[in-house]
Amino acid sequence: MRKSLFLFSCSLILSGNLVYAQSKDPVVQGIIKEATENSQLKKLAQELTDGIGPRLVGTPQMKQAHDWAVSKYQSWGISAKNEQWGEWRGWERGITHIDMVHPRVESLEGMQLAWSPSTSGKTVTAETIILADVADSIAFQNWLPSVKGKFVMISMQQPTGRDDRNWEEFATKESLEKMKSERSNASTAWRNRIGKTGLNPKSLALAIEKAGAAGIVASNWSAGFGVNKIFGAQSTKIPTVDISLEDYGMLYRLTESGIKPKISIRADSKELGMMPTFNTIAEIKGTEKPEEYVILSAHFDSWDGGTGATDNATGTITMLEAMRILKKIYPNPKRTILVGHWGSEEQGLNGSRAFVEDHPEIVKNIQAVFNQDNGTGRVVDLSGQGFLHAYEYLNRWLNPVPTDIRSEIKTSFPGTPGGGGSDYASFVAAGAPAFSLSSLSWAYGNYTWHTNRDTYDKIVFDDVQNNAILTAILAYMASEDPAKSSTVKSVLPTNPRTGQPMSWPATRQPIRKGGVN
Repeated sequence: MRKSLFLFSCSLILSGNLVYAQSKDPVVQGIIKEATENSQLKKLAQELTDGIGPRLVGTPQMKQAHDWAVSKYQSWGISAKNEQWGEWRGWERGITHIDMVHPRVESLEGMQLAWSPSTSGKTVTAETIILADVADSIAFQNWLPSVKGKFVMISMQQPTGRDDRNWEEFATKESLEKMKSERSNASTAWRNRIGKTGLNPKSLALAIEKAGAAGIVASNWSAGFGVNKIFGAQSTKIPTVDISLEDYGMLYRLTESGIKPKISIRADSKELGMMPTFNTIAEIKGTEKPEEYVILSAHFDSWDGGTGATDNATGTITMLEAMRILKKIYPNPKRTILVGHWGSEEQGLNGSRAFVEDHPEIVKNIQAVFNQDNGTGRVVDLSGQGFLHAYEYLNRWLNPVPTDIRSEIKTSFPGTPGGGGSDYASFVAAGAPAFSLSSLSWAYGNYTWHTNRDTYDKIVFDDVQNNAILTAILAYMASEDPAKSSTVKSVLPTNPRTGQPMSWPATRQPIRKGGVN
């Protein structure tokens, strides 16, 4: 008993001395000082989100962002380039204006979906009609002619526009449960309505289009006040617009009651043909082991409902700021520190998958990949991604991180490998030690993930600054580590659904020619 206590006390003393020594590391101290006293995060975020805006793959804004990043790195003395990996359907958003003109005049909140066909500078005015609740696919085909010349509403009417937290704060238990039941029943009924058409979403849009509809009207509510998710149009000839829950609900009720409202839509956009797609790659060359790589990773593209602030301008500026700091404080790393700003993550990790496929010589020599993607929050979770010995080197690299940052992070080892979700998965599938710096939510799923409200004002800069400090220190420690990180994989647990052992994710090929049928 006494011997154990003595050994435990010694370990505390040694551990304390180690922490103290590392906390005085001039590089770590320099990183913290530069990040806190000379932060460039707000300037970077403003230039990227307000100045350039959303970064939908195939748009001029995406190319503008790539060029901006290269110029920014070069201004800091960091070598950078845009590396083409494919091409995508080019499209540029123009004006969207939606008005109700009967039974009264009111401008409606809404926007065309990405890649929506244009109204070619014209305003199209037509009555609204709700997708019919039919018995089966034959009945649906018989109903289809009734959409000719009308705007077809294809989304359910939501029973409430208040988020659940608002209900939980103010509602009685009985009314809360009633609302949830009504919403659940309405969702089930609408899914059944869609299912009885016999068509998937793409085929449904094309059928409505072929039947001569004036356009398609949707409302993809994101379960928060004033927030909708904005994705891509399925139509090829007629415009598809998304309208706010509040205005969509009004139109739905008016249509359902037989008043036959009319709306006018102008949706300008340009088709640009096939456009090249890029990754922006920058690096600080290693001095002792230049053929080994520490990679900082964040996807550059976004959907274009907002300006892509938390998905993923925050991850992007974290990596930009970390590289800027490292170049200033740690300009001669032992290993090469490379940053990848990936294109077309939103359509299936295409940029990072292309990089993995195109650069086997880099992938086989990766010391670590640190990826940040899921919002503006401070990093709170770090998994070993199934690498058996990840706990050894990740804990070693985390050790000098300031306590107020490190203490927030929950680690899980060895963890299980991510098969998707963000770009670290492209590297994990190839057997490279890649890790997600997973963030605190800040209501990310409801309010900013792929929504019309993902804008600069949602960024929490104190948290992003913490993430830049964390990333820079991890990159420094991984570069300096005398040992090469282990890529030994753990024995994966049993899949509870199949009863069979889980398998390591397979590498997947990128889509190199996208947005075309």
